[in-house]
Amino acid sequence: MLEYVTLGIMIFVGIVFFYGIIAIHDIPYLIAKKRDHPHMEAIHYAGWISMFTLHSIWPFLWIWATLYHADRGYGFSAPGGNSQKVLETLVALERRIGALEAEKADAAPAVIEADDGLKTAEPEGV
Repeated sequence: MLEYVTLGIMIFVGIVFFYGIIAIHDIPYLIAKKRDHPHMEAIHYAGWISMFTLHSIWPFLWIWATLYHADRGYGFSAPGGNSQKVLETLVALERRIGALEAEKADAAPAVIEADDGLKTAEPEGV
């Protein structure tokens, strides 16, 4: 009688272990599904393949699934968070560069070509 109880426990543990492995490998897929990941099916198939590759790619699937957010994609900042400020800074920098280039063009010495074909700088104050 004790042998049958032991056999039943071993079969139960084997079944729980088998389904537990499958459930663990579906975690990245469930994360991707929850986040509406564009590569959701690829993550699911790769999860099954990872069972046959001794789980070597499973951590990468976890990272791949958790990096994506539906509202901002793979980005790391909130949508529309500081884009207006960045745009204003960019416009201000473009204006400063334009002003510096104009100032440099005004301050550059004029180059004149001599009769012998050599280029020389015009002396200042002339």
